[in-house]
Amino acid sequence: MASVTELIGQSVWDSNGVWVGFVVDIRVVRHKGELQQSHTVYGLVVSGLRAPFLLGLTRDRQGRSAWLSQLLARVVYAGCTFVPWENVVDYGGGEVHIDVLRKELNRV
Repeated sequence: MASVTELIGQSVWDSNGVWVGFVVDIRVVRHKGELQQSHTVYGLVVSGLRAPFLLGLTRDRQGRSAWLSQLLARVVYAGCTFVPWENVVDYGGGEVHIDVLRKELNRV
């Protein structure tokens, strides 16, 4: 698995080679109750605009989000696309390839 810093900013391409956008945020699930806290990636937030400042916008260190952050996130993430991690076929070298068409993806 690539690190978060490696995925942020990578170009995303659909199964037909159509450009989807840049990875601007990564959605994870935190696993509590384990000896060592771990996280699993469940999707990527992709935008046509490069905006690396979006990472962690909606969450604090404890995983909570304030109402102001949620409101700001709705504005900033407007028009972004969510790519489920199970649709990622390949990543690395500055590109992420997915196995679905761009038009089949959901807006955030």
